Amino acid sequence: MTRIFVTEAVMLAIYGQLLVPLKPVEYIIPYTTILELYELHTTEEHLMNSSADDQHVKIKIGELISYFEEPLNKKKIERALQVPWSKSPTIPVSETTRVSVMNTMDTAPYGESFDPVETELLLASQRAEAPILTDQYELIQRIVESALPVQVYDIDDFDFALEVPLSGQP
Repeated sequence: MTRIFVTEAVMLAIYGQLLVPLKPVEYIIPYTTILELYELHTTEEHLMNSSADDQHVKIKIGELISYFEEPLNKKKIERALQVPWSKSPTIPVSETTRVSVMNTMDTAPYGESFDPVETELLLASQRAEAPILTDQYELIQRIVESALPVQVYDIDDFDFALEVPLSGQP
């Protein structure tokens, strides 16, 4: 039984454990978060606290970009971009991990409380009936305070999230 989570593409580069889960997982990634990978890969700003960690993460981001640009994967992603809210065929990342790219669109239903990427995560989560997986404590807090109809897990609780029965998933 494959578990489904909505997350940003950069989370897969930063948190390697997401790519080798104990159970089969599919990550739904909003397309705009793939575009963010290009910005994060070339930025001079540090993504991590230590220089060594920052360099490692930027290497992993580059590898993820290259993987998404491979012809078959690129074709699957481009197929999803033809229709708003469509989802690409799954892209295998490891034996237990698959990624689907969703052509999300920020329709601003959450006003100023959430930025465009956060809004797309929320909308993708609602459409897919799958929880959000993030490392952004502030985002989790705003989702809870706003009583939004989505489940959200901190990445530190990923193993727990794999074990919890989730509504709307088989």
